[in-house]
Amino acid sequence: MRISFLLHNAYGIGGTIRTTFNLACALAERHDVEIVSVFRHRDLPSMGAPAGVTMKHLVDLRKNSPGYDGDDPLARLPAKVFPRGDGRHRQYSRLTDARIAAHLASLDADIVVGTRPGLNVHIARQARRGVVRVGQEHLTLDSHGYRLRREIGHRYALLDAVTTVTDADARAYRERLKLPGVRIESVPNSVPAPAVAPADCTAKWVVAAGRLTRVKRYDLLIKAFSKVAAARPDWRLRIYGSGDATGNEKQALRALIEERGLHNHVFLMGPANPLEPEWVKGSVAAVTSSLESFGMTIVEAMRCGLPVVSTDCPHGPREIIEDGVDGLLVPVGDVDAIADALLRLIGDDELRRSAGRAALVSSARFDPAPIAERHEALFAELVAHGENGRSRSALREALHRGRSSLYDGAYALRYVAADLIRRGRKSA
Repeated sequence: MRISFLLHNAYGIGGTIRTTFNLACALAERHDVEIVSVFRHRDLPSMGAPAGVTMKHLVDLRKNSPGYDGDDPLARLPAKVFPRGDGRHRQYSRLTDARIAAHLASLDADIVVGTRPGLNVHIARQARRGVVRVGQEHLTLDSHGYRLRREIGHRYALLDAVTTVTDADARAYRERLKLPGVRIESVPNSVPAPAVAPADCTAKWVVAAGRLTRVKRYDLLIKAFSKVAAARPDWRLRIYGSGDATGNEKQALRALIEERGLHNHVFLMGPANPLEPEWVKGSVAAVTSSLESFGMTIVEAMRCGLPVVSTDCPHGPREIIEDGVDGLLVPVGDVDAIADALLRLIGDDELRRSAGRAALVSSARFDPAPIAERHEALFAELVAHGENGRSRSALREALHRGRSSLYDGAYALRYVAADLIRRGRKSA
């Protein structure tokens, strides 16, 4: 099969990029796979290019590149196709509308896979007939605002399948969006086996990792560690991750560390890539989020042999951790419960080590190979059904597209013609 992934920016750092690279690399062992990045802001991918996968981009933001697109007048006009409800809307423009439309209209692939709601909407509206259209959801239905839920509830009807990363979210899509004929399947993210030896769970470090954002609730973790440090002053906490552009959350966490007198016990380490060598320096991992659409860091820690103390938040942790076996689940927002769970593992060497061994074994189910096989089976079934076996008829597609199809096609053709003229002038 020829499989094409459409990604926001393959040259940055993030969970969606990482899991897309993992999946693409595994599929490339048996199929022709490409990743098309809407944006490119650097020469090489920050997370390393996946082996065997063709990399392409649509909009070049490298100022020293001869193909730099930042000065294109269309880049200053707001997008009309990319939905406003998607949090990345401000980064999209009439230029991306046109470039994505032209790409999807000429796509030579059996399957095109979108990796965020805005791109899934593009695929639904603009992919040519005959290509299997799959929309991946790496967040949750509940995490989308009303405006975006309304948009995808309408547009996703033109997809062949939607994949979510948890069973709970798949149920939400089936029950609340009512997309007749659209396959909705749950396939978790994949995490490869680390290149380092697993932790032996003897080091006196608790490790947490993820962006310094409010939803991660590191403030709760720091408060809980006050109780841990009081009982076990020989243990310490490292938190890995970068903050947002304002740096407000990082400043607030630093202030909390000072307020609690934990400057010798809690350390904000900044980002680390790769993270595996840092996980194995610890003995317990901690996740205190109020929401986890999946829980990539949970799986990463477990694959490094660490038991995880996690809040039982929607949706991922309960589908990853077996409470009391390879980790501990605690109520969301409960500082004392977080502290008590950490102290339970810290104070019981045998429990901590056995839970670490169990985490290593149970997390193998997230290896890229079996996850890729699940995607492969879905893709093959959709391709085998052919155009006539899918949920869309020409009439139904026309009704759903409405005027937007005329706009999309005309806009793409107009842009391609103008771009050819512009390129011809440059070469002259």
